[in-house]
This record gives sequence, C-alpha cells and structure tokens, in this order.
Amino acid sequence: MKKIHIDKLIQAKMKAEGRSVTWLAKQLNCDRSNIYKIYRKTTIDTALLSHICELLNFDFFQYYSSSFRP
Repeated sequence: MKKIHIDKLIQAKMKAEGRSVTWLAKQLNCDRSNIYKIYRKTTIDTALLSHICELLNFDFFQYYSSSFRP
C-alpha cells in the first residue's frame, strides 16, 4: 500500500478552493492550532476526515481506496 499524505492533499484542496486555516477552524469549531496539528500528522481520524470531506465537497477517502487497487 502506498503512503498517503492526507495532510498535503487537504492543504492543496483548501488552497485550490481559496479557503484559509481560519475558515476550516471555524467550520470545525476548533482553534487554528488544531488545524496546523492536522497538517503535521500523517494520519487522521475517519470522522474528522468525513467532516472535512463534507465541508470541502470532496472525497478524500478515494485516495485510500485507490491505493488498494492493483
């Protein structure tokens, strides 16, 4: 299985959408420092990722699913 850098994928989508860390923190009802922690981690809780998918209207889970295909 290939290594997924979900933090980088979320950052790229945020940039493409013109969204800021402040915006995401507000949407997730947390402090900006928590968003920066997400960006530094190599893993993410599935419930949190699901919420981020909804907020950005993008399926980040596809990167994990595609890593299992031959």
